[in-house]
Amino acid sequence: MAYITLRDINKIYPNGYHAVHNFNLDIEKGEFIIFVGPSGCGKSTTLRMIAGLEDISKGEFLINGQRANEWGPQQREIAMVFQSYALYPQMTVFDNIAFGLELMGVDEEEIEARVKKTAAILGLTDYLDRLPRALSGGQRQRVAIGRAIIRKVGIFLMDEPLSNLDAKQRVTMRSEISQIHKSTGATTIYVTHDQTEAMTLADRIVVMKDGYVQQIGTPKELYFNPVNVFVAGFIGEPPMNFIKGKVQGGAISFGANKLPVADKLGSKANSYEGKEVVFGFRPEAISIQPVSDALTLTAQVELTEMLGDNANVYIDANGQKAILKVTPHEIPAMDEALTFYLPTDQIYLFDGETEKVL
Repeated sequence: MAYITLRDINKIYPNGYHAVHNFNLDIEKGEFIIFVGPSGCGKSTTLRMIAGLEDISKGEFLINGQRANEWGPQQREIAMVFQSYALYPQMTVFDNIAFGLELMGVDEEEIEARVKKTAAILGLTDYLDRLPRALSGGQRQRVAIGRAIIRKVGIFLMDEPLSNLDAKQRVTMRSEISQIHKSTGATTIYVTHDQTEAMTLADRIVVMKDGYVQQIGTPKELYFNPVNVFVAGFIGEPPMNFIKGKVQGGAISFGANKLPVADKLGSKANSYEGKEVVFGFRPEAISIQPVSDALTLTAQVELTEMLGDNANVYIDANGQKAILKVTPHEIPAMDEALTFYLPTDQIYLFDGETEKVL
């Protein structure tokens, strides 16, 4: 296991493009860290700098307290799993997993013992004589993971390893990756654009946008205490709903309802008089039945999605769109006027200009 420190890490390409800005993070031994964000946010670039596949333009990268900016990938003792599997098509599963050990000069008996042990962990024992083309996508990804974990390095890097799998395979592989991490105890850094993967696997999540870190925290912290509109909208499925409003007379009006901003902003309430704010709430925060200390809201139902254990209801409230999550027994009819209730303690307020949480 290893601990990693990134201090003011920047990536600036020769053409002047600034891909990563002042990235700071301390990763503890054995932590499972996930970088998440939309395409082009800098998460894979940061991972490649950690791997030694990209030069660090500015900043300091340390492994176990030692500066590692100039170290090559082999010196860093890092194993990486790629999105594309990167298996040797002419080699059997056994040989693909064993390849790294052969390059290290490990003797044949130890290679065989370690390959068999790794295959047993990954459920590949019956496939060791097969070529990659005879395997499913999920099985190929297990081989790629096996080739990484067999080396017993201190740091595993995974770059969107599940993106080529179908939905069912992704669920299965998420569980397997979690179990592998627990059994190896290795420090793991995982990149994905899928927030469900991040929420289910990570000890901590790093949310990125446009090369900047937006927030670092546990899944629970990011879900319940987002620092801005971007994090609030990115974490959660369906995403948080946002409605723009203006503070007038110390309150934000929603139809016949008024939400006193003093309840949310305290001493800062007066400074927001006449300013725009963003009002946010989670789709599952609402109730179809009356509840105490809640806003009563009415909207037109535009679309419903039956998902089994719950349903999504798409609504239009005076031109502002939102998604509600209800039980399958409460699905309203299309085009009907729906009244629902939103507890005031489930409401988030964000600055209309900076989009930071208030």
